[in-house]
Order: sequence, then C-alpha cells, then structure tokens
Amino acid sequence: MIVSRRGLLQTAAGAVGIAATANTARADEPIRLGFLTVKTGPLAAGGIQMEQGMVLWLKLNGGKIAGREVKLIVADTAGSPATTRTKAQELVERDKVHLLLGPVAAFEALAISDYTNAQKIPVLGVAAAEDMCQRIASPWFVRATSSSGQCAHAIAHYAATELKYKRMTIIGDDFAFGHEQNGAFLRVFEDNGGKVVQKLWSPLNAPDYGTYISQIKSNVDAVFMSFAGSNGFRFTKAFNEYGLGGKIPLIGGMTAMDEAILQQTGDDALGIITANWYSAQVDNPANKEFVAGMQRDYKVDPGYYSGGPAVLGAVLEAALKTTGGNIDDRAALMHAIHANVVPNTVRGTLRFDEYGQATGNVFIRRVEKKGSRYINTVIKTYPDVSQFWTYNPKEFLANPVYSRDYPVARFLEA
Repeated sequence: MIVSRRGLLQTAAGAVGIAATANTARADEPIRLGFLTVKTGPLAAGGIQMEQGMVLWLKLNGGKIAGREVKLIVADTAGSPATTRTKAQELVERDKVHLLLGPVAAFEALAISDYTNAQKIPVLGVAAAEDMCQRIASPWFVRATSSSGQCAHAIAHYAATELKYKRMTIIGDDFAFGHEQNGAFLRVFEDNGGKVVQKLWSPLNAPDYGTYISQIKSNVDAVFMSFAGSNGFRFTKAFNEYGLGGKIPLIGGMTAMDEAILQQTGDDALGIITANWYSAQVDNPANKEFVAGMQRDYKVDPGYYSGGPAVLGAVLEAALKTTGGNIDDRAALMHAIHANVVPNTVRGTLRFDEYGQATGNVFIRRVEKKGSRYINTVIKTYPDVSQFWTYNPKEFLANPVYSRDYPVARFLEA
C-alpha cells in the first residue's frame, strides 16, 4: 500500500510560510547530519567515495547549509542490513541528528525504512531500492539520484532503438539492486522489439566470475551488466581475460563503470556504454567546481557514489532556504523539498514526483580515454526522465516490483 503524503504536505504548507520569515530559536545550533555509508566489504569503494563527496560539498559551501553550521556524523554500515539499522538508531537516538543521508545499498535502505518512518526522521537517500519511492513510499524519504530501474529503462531503449541490439544476455549481482536493474532493462528492451535470451546471477561477493562468463551465449548481440561497488571492474577484467572483450559488447547500469573504479579498469573498459543520472563530464558550473575539488582533494573523478551526496546537499540547501533555516519542523522541511525545483546541482535541474523520487536527466555515457585518464563521455541525454519511464504510474504500481522473476522473460533459451 502506498503511504499518502497529502496530509503531511497540506499541514506543512502553512508552516513553510511562517518559517521562511523567521528562524527557530535553535537556529544558532549546528545542523546534525547523520551519514550512513560503507567503508568495508565489496561496496566499500563506492561508500568511501560517498563520504568524500559529502565532505567536499560541505567544504565548497563553507561547512554550512543555508547559513547554518553543519556537524557531519559518519557511520560505517559495513554493507550489513542489521548493522545499518543499529547505526541508524544510534544516530537518531544518541546523536540526535536532524536527518539521515544514505545508506549505499538497496537492502540497507529497506532494513531501516520501518524505523525511520516510525521516528518520522527525514531520510535523503541514494540507495536505489525501487519500492522506497513507489509502493511503500514514505513522506519522510526522498531520493535525489535514481531508482534502480530509472537509468536501466533509458539504456534499454537506447540499446534497442539506437544500437539495434536484438538478442541479449543480462547478468547482475544477486540482490535487490541487480534484480531491479535487470528487470527494468528487460521490460523496456523487450517492449522495443528486443529479446533477453539469457539471465545470469552472481553473488555480491563472488570470488571470481569465470563460472558465469563461461555460460554466456556466443550468439548474443551484447551483454547488459548490473554490478555494484568494485564488481563491475572485476567482471570486466575477467570478461577480457576469458577472451570475450572485443567479441561481445558490454553495456551497463548505473554503477557498472563508475568513476570510483574506472581508472582501475583501464583499457578493458574502453567503449563500454552505461546509463547514469550523473557523469563527471556534465557541463555546468556546479559540476565543474565539484570535479575540480574531487581531483584536487582525492585525486579521483567523482561518479555515482560521490555525486549523490553533492546532489542531496543542494536539495537540502534549497529546502532550508525555503524554510528560513528551520530544520526542526520536519514536515515543513519535507514539504519544501517536494515543492522545490532545484536547478543548481551537479546533475543539473531536478524535481521530485509525488512519491519522493527525483525526475531529471539521464545520460548515456561511453568510456573513452582522454590523455592518461579514462572518462565517461556523454553521448546522449534523455531529458526529464521519470522513474516510471513512459508507463502510466498507476498501471506501473499495480504490477509487482522488479525482481528476479518480474517481468517474466518471454524469450529465454536453454
């Protein structure tokens, strides 16, 4: 059942007008941001970049949001649902944070959703779990990046209509993020005349990918991969070691060729096409400053993981300017987030739909080499992409969430 936001937003509307003219008595206190990320395990590469992105965004903004000092309290979830829940409780109950940012993984976000809803604590998320902004949407959760399927819809359309692929294998991490990306890709690819003839799943902590690569059909036009953390690098390296590089094209989801791993992947990545709501090559002033800062402070290009907190920072900045710096009125804060169109983010302009999911540009990127560095060059922009793609939202939500088995793959071959 979808949780209605209407009552909260209507109640908050008057509060926003009042708050915009005067700060609360506590406005001189720092804003306490609880930041959930991963520093250990297979998702650590992205989680560390997430923290770097948040720290840099605050630095570029003088350590303040809407004129108020910020205290950033970071918690390592270790990529564990149980640990994520414990850390969220500590941040809320011990550290008295005003809101939570993160976590990294879909299964982590799902693990804390009932707790944060009960506490009525605002969560600005990056984890891509579809249902967080769909069937179990909460008035206390928004996501300024992408659902699992949002970018997969776009690259599926691109693969079918512009790359003219007809037969494809899809492979992904065997957890919610991989399931949902592959489900979204399958749906749009087949709706545009393609056939997914093979589905493969590998564990998140797979020791190697040889077993799965050896199963890939030789007569497919391409392979779509949906991997998180460092797994995209590991799979691509193995794919080339097994001699398939240059024979079967690889295309990927949001994190498969993330900038967090791109330099490690090297020439093995050249030519790989992916879809993302972000690229370090996005040409706008906010992104140019952010990219320069990441290169200066951390010697890396920003990607999905570090770009996400920078977008969240801009969203929160815009909302707090609307509320006059009042972060204690949580309902007013969430109303402001939903009501705003935020133009000055590293991904460009975005707005939120009624379920709390950002609508904005999705970029089709190709890995190229520029000097000694590997970059995700934007080759096409899908503007103003909804999480529901071109489908009717009510009809979309009447179906199951994307999963291992939904949509049904009609053209699988033995």
